[in-house]
Amino acid sequence: LSSSEASTTDTATALSSLIQTTATCISTIMTGLLSITTLLLASAASQTNAFAGNGLLPRTTTLISKSQLSLSSTKTTTLTDETTWRLRLLLNDVTTSQGKKLDGQLFVLEGHFIEEEGYEPPQGLFRPFAKERVEGGTGKDNAMVLEVIRSRWTLSEDPNDKKDGLWIWGLFKEPLYPFMLLQIETKELELPLGTQQAKDGREDIKSDTIPPLKLYAQVTHIRNEEVGVELKTANLNVRVLEKIQLPGASVDLYEEERVGQVSFQPL
Repeated sequence: LSSSEASTTDTATALSSLIQTTATCISTIMTGLLSITTLLLASAASQTNAFAGNGLLPRTTTLISKSQLSLSSTKTTTLTDETTWRLRLLLNDVTTSQGKKLDGQLFVLEGHFIEEEGYEPPQGLFRPFAKERVEGGTGKDNAMVLEVIRSRWTLSEDPNDKKDGLWIWGLFKEPLYPFMLLQIETKELELPLGTQQAKDGREDIKSDTIPPLKLYAQVTHIRNEEVGVELKTANLNVRVLEKIQLPGASVDLYEEERVGQVSFQPL
């Protein structure tokens, strides 16, 4: 080779060696930077979790607050089919068809309060579940199930002390009606067979029934922002008809007579 060709070959070899060396250095630098970055990220994560453990910073794990958890797991009670209600009726002064007075007999109803649209004040009916569905949960209470044929409820002011001013609440989203006027009509209920001693000394098995009842209650009604609708325990009454004879006419007057209590439990 001539001196010029030899010089060109040496230069190419030197350039190739320089390029390889540079590439190796760059690769080493990048590897070092990647390691440093990884260490920095790991250190930052460790410090963040340490602060979070002391309540200074939120942890990286997403947590649901107590209020969010409460709202998602608890529904407020309503007077709609979204809430099932259990009514416990304790009857004390009801006379059976055989003349026996009930003494603290417990009866149970389960169902929904259904509001009818377009009425002010709000009102509707109580829609009970089938007797067979309710009986499964009453064994431990020694309770019996009443069957409802008609019912009616109306939110109201105090019916004995109406004030015109309270009706204005009907214009707002949550009317403040402090009472629910509840009326329930039941079917005749056959009681378990009992035995009586006949005149000849033999046991005489006789059936007994509770006659159809028309029950009334004035229930305290509260709207609680956290819980929803609350219905307080109330007296159960029947209306006793009294005819008043006036000159040339007669007037029917109804007097309410207490026969027990009713309590309400959202399920």
